[in-house]
Amino acid sequence: MPKEPKRKMSAKTGQSTRHAPLGQVIQDDANRDRYASMKKLPRSGRDDDDDVEESDMLLDVKTSKRILELSKEQMKEVEEEQVRSARRRQEEKVRMELHDSSDEDSEVDEDIEEVDLVQHDEGYVSMSTTGLTPEEEALLSNMMGGTTGDEPQRKTLADIIMEKIEEKEAMAGMPEDEEFEGGVELPSKVIQVYTDIGKLLTHYTSGKLPKAFKVIPSLHNWEEVLYLTRPDQWTPQAMYAATRIFASNLNPKMAQRFYNLVLLDAVRADIYSNKKLNYHYYMALKKSVYKPAAFFKGILLPLCKEGCTLREAVIVASVLQKVSIPVHHSAVAIHKLALMKEYNGAASIFIKTLLDKKYSLPVPVIQSLITHFVSFAESDEELPVLWHQALLVFVQRYKNEIGKEGKEKLRNLMKVHFHPKITVEVRRELFGSAAWKEERNASDDTMTM
Repeated sequence: MPKEPKRKMSAKTGQSTRHAPLGQVIQDDANRDRYASMKKLPRSGRDDDDDVEESDMLLDVKTSKRILELSKEQMKEVEEEQVRSARRRQEEKVRMELHDSSDEDSEVDEDIEEVDLVQHDEGYVSMSTTGLTPEEEALLSNMMGGTTGDEPQRKTLADIIMEKIEEKEAMAGMPEDEEFEGGVELPSKVIQVYTDIGKLLTHYTSGKLPKAFKVIPSLHNWEEVLYLTRPDQWTPQAMYAATRIFASNLNPKMAQRFYNLVLLDAVRADIYSNKKLNYHYYMALKKSVYKPAAFFKGILLPLCKEGCTLREAVIVASVLQKVSIPVHHSAVAIHKLALMKEYNGAASIFIKTLLDKKYSLPVPVIQSLITHFVSFAESDEELPVLWHQALLVFVQRYKNEIGKEGKEKLRNLMKVHFHPKITVEVRRELFGSAAWKEERNASDDTMTM
C-alpha cells in the first residue's frame, strides 16, 4: 500500500503549505480547541517553574497560618456569644419565675381562683381589678385609712427639696460667725454643673448620662448634691437610669435613703396622678430589688407603716412576684410584717406574695405568722378577703411546720372569722377531708338547733 505523501510544512507557522481536505481541517480545528498543545520548555524555563512552585508552597504556609488565626478569633467570638446568650437565658428564667408557681399540692378550687391584679398597657402598669366586691373594697379602705385612690398625707420629695433651698437661703443671709459648724458650702461651679444636669434630666428619654452624675454615689455629701438635680422633676426614664446607677454603687444603707426619699415618692406621686404606674417607674422598682434589704426597709415597710392605698400595694406586690429575692431577706421582711400591731391590707398582700415563693422559712418566722393570724381572734371586726387569702396560702405552704398547738389555735380562729369559700379550704388543708366534713356537719347541726 503506498504511503501517504508528506505535506510540506511552513517553517514559520508550522502549518502545511497545501490545503488539506475540508473534513480533515474541521477535525483538526475541533481537536485544537479541545486539547491544549504541549510545548517543551528550555532548561532555564524548567528551573524558573521550580522556583514558582517553591514560592507557592511558602505562600500556602502563610495563608494557612492566617486562616488558623482567623478561625481561633471566630471560635473565641462564638464562645463569648454563647456565654452572653446563657446569661440572657438565666435572666429570662428569673423573670419568668412568676409563671412557674404551680404546686403539686392542691391549690384553691376553681371557684376561689385568683385574678391577676396587674396589667401592662401602653407604657403603664395598672390594677386591672381588685378581685373584691364593692363592700369588701369599702371595708378594706376603712382599714387602710383611705379610699383606693386617695394618697395619704405625707411629706413629698418636693417638700424636702424646698426646705433645703429655704435653709440655704436662710444661711446665705446669716453672718459667717452665726452659721452652724456642720454647714459646708458647695462651690458655685459644682452647683452650676449639677443644676444643669437637673435641667437635662427633666426631658431625658434615653442615652448616656453625664459622667458628673455617675460619680454622685461616690461623694460623701451625695444626698446634698443629688438634691441640686431636682429629682422631683425627673422624667420616668431618668428615674430608671438613676436607680440602676444608685442600686449598683451605693451601700444598702445609702440605697435605702435613695429608695425612700426619691424613688418611692416618685412612684406614689405617679400612681396618685394617673391611677396607674409608668412602665419606667415599674422597671425602676424591679431594679431596686438588687439591694433587697434596702428595698424592704426603704419601700415595702414604709408603705405599710404610712398606710398605702390598695392600688399601690398591688403594683408593688407584682414586682415582688417577678423577681428573685434571697430567702433570708424575705424571711426578715415577713417577720416584720407579721409583727405589725394594727391590721393593714397591704401587709396581707405582701405576706401572701412572699409566702407564694415557697421559701423554707425558719421556725421563728412560722411562729410569728401564727401569732399574727391568731391575734385577730380577739377582734369581732369583719376582715377582708385579702386576710383570708393570706391565711390560706400560709397553711397550704407550711401546714407541716405549724404543729398541733398552732393548728388548734387556728381552729379556734376560724370559728370567729369565717369566709364561706376560703375557710373551708383552710380547714381541709389543716385537718384533712374527714375532719373537715365532721366539723362542717357539727356546725350545720348547731345552726339547725
